[in-house]
Amino acid sequence: MDRAAGGGSLSRPLYRLYEDRLLRGLDRSRLPHHIGVILDGHRRYARLTGLADYADSYRAGMDKFVEFLGWCRDLDVPALTCWLLSRENLERPASELEPYFAVLADLFDRLPDTRGGEGLRFGVIGSLDLLPDRLREAAGGLTRRSERGERRLTIALAYGGRQEIVDAVKDLVGKLVAEGVSGSDLADAIDAGSIARHLYTADLPDPDLVIRTSGESRLSGFLLWQAAYAEYSFVDVHWPGFRRVDFLRALRDFTRRERRFGK
Repeated sequence: MDRAAGGGSLSRPLYRLYEDRLLRGLDRSRLPHHIGVILDGHRRYARLTGLADYADSYRAGMDKFVEFLGWCRDLDVPALTCWLLSRENLERPASELEPYFAVLADLFDRLPDTRGGEGLRFGVIGSLDLLPDRLREAAGGLTRRSERGERRLTIALAYGGRQEIVDAVKDLVGKLVAEGVSGSDLADAIDAGSIARHLYTADLPDPDLVIRTSGESRLSGFLLWQAAYAEYSFVDVHWPGFRRVDFLRALRDFTRRERRFGK
């Protein structure tokens, strides 16, 4: 089977040995505190593996997502931001979107009770008003059921990085006007720090590492502001075929990099 589909069963013992070797070699003191993930490639995975329809690959992808959260739990990763749906995705045909909406709603209903969801405090960011009621309600229920978690999982839905910056500037300007700042003084009151405090993820540290699956080497607008100095890992497997060994290799490579933050 093609590597992008997740590998064949005969290779699993070798993967397990390699995983153990990678895990033992990780410098835990250098692991990222905040990881961003772009879950890409569900439809290509369905075509590659001959699945009957996209709904099957969506379900496989969300099962993988729960599994991935377990990997992060084992490594005590403090914060994750995972992009499950972009604003641009909403332009796809209803025949593709509606099954995905149903799979996401089911995921949100069950996520707090899964092993991967233990100890997480969930948040949802994006243009949630663009989502159908059932999905929006499920997302709201997810956040209400996990207010005491110590580790953070932020799910990006109907999310776009440019829109986030636009919304942040609008919120900031509205706050300044409400405080009585005059139009002539507005420009002087706006700087990078003030905009950052109005981003969707203002209560989170900037991501240290961004992972994108499916072989695409671009961010497509994900955390445009926050990921300015993040390290990137572009993985050639499609998300439903993403393996623990792929994740551990991304972490290994991250721990070996010298981060300069533009200096």
